[in-house]
Amino acid sequence: MDFDIKNINIEELLVTYGLKVVYALIALVIGWVVVGFIIKLIKKALHKAINDLALANFLTSIIGVLLKVLLFIVVASIVGIDTTSFAAIIGAAGLAIGLALQGSLSNFAGGVLIILLKPYRIGEFIEAKGMLGTVKEIQIFYTLLNTTDNKLIIIPNGELSNSPITNYSREPIRRVDITIGISYGDDIKTAKEIMSKAANAHPLVLKEGDAPSNPVIVVTSLGDSSVNIAVRSWAKTPDYWSVHNDLIEELKYKMDEAGIEIPFPQRTVWMKTENVVSEDTKNS
Repeated sequence: MDFDIKNINIEELLVTYGLKVVYALIALVIGWVVVGFIIKLIKKALHKAINDLALANFLTSIIGVLLKVLLFIVVASIVGIDTTSFAAIIGAAGLAIGLALQGSLSNFAGGVLIILLKPYRIGEFIEAKGMLGTVKEIQIFYTLLNTTDNKLIIIPNGELSNSPITNYSREPIRRVDITIGISYGDDIKTAKEIMSKAANAHPLVLKEGDAPSNPVIVVTSLGDSSVNIAVRSWAKTPDYWSVHNDLIEELKYKMDEAGIEIPFPQRTVWMKTENVVSEDTKNS
């Protein structure tokens, strides 16, 4: 059958479909605002009901995506698209998108595992994928870290869920290891006494009862230019760096006062000289 453009009623088309498009746009704008308001309410409610901030944010993100998908389905029905067919189209599109975005789905699954297993939480200091930082946010697809110099690192959850993670904040106490090298000519016993007194005198160093042991002083190795002695003390995790830095500075002062040398790497080079006699000298 031939298609005759003259038989098309432009006014009828505008009335039939133009108004539907306008209504759909109005519904989209209003619905988007309402969804945003609902998400805010849900976020506040989840934060009050759930102590885990990461889980609350994660659930809020998922609910927000579902509400927006529902809004688009409603808008499509207003335009006149059959929602049954639309659901089938969404299913087919979802399959195609799923195959194309396998990495993103892996990140989503990784985010679910991180939320459930809790290898780290918001506010904890971790090392993962060679990166160090404080967990700022756990999103659906990514985890955000803040470095100590306030850089933002974004790591896919899929990679984090399948790689080793070092959590420096999870345990309540940590051992502080500091190694000092002394000259071979200095007395080891004197150096160990100085290190023991410095560690035990620090107010943030934990003693036996609050920690597995009192500070322990041991000779760890005989280096190329020094005898290496380690002081191993315990501190609460938030106090780790204070104890670490304070002890290094204090030990340097105490070693200097006692006249104990902390040698720097050095080599002794012997130059061998030979007297070379030329042929002219031999023949003269």
